[in-house]
Amino acid sequence: MITTTPAMAPVVAAHPVAVAAAQAVKPVKRVSSAGLMDGGREMEIEHGGRVYRLRITQLNKLILTA
Repeated sequence: MITTTPAMAPVVAAHPVAVAAAQAVKPVKRVSSAGLMDGGREMEIEHGGRVYRLRITQLNKLILTA
């Protein structure tokens, strides 16, 4: 009679720097679209020397364009 032992998953130790970085992450900031748009339907956002336009569509979706 042949007996086998169940396969065990390999143990992987996390790198200490990766663990410290994961613990130092701040929670993601949440802003309501109503608060961001301040009653309007579109706004311009400057980022990295470029201007982007954020607008609310007729179907109430957000679209960001460059």
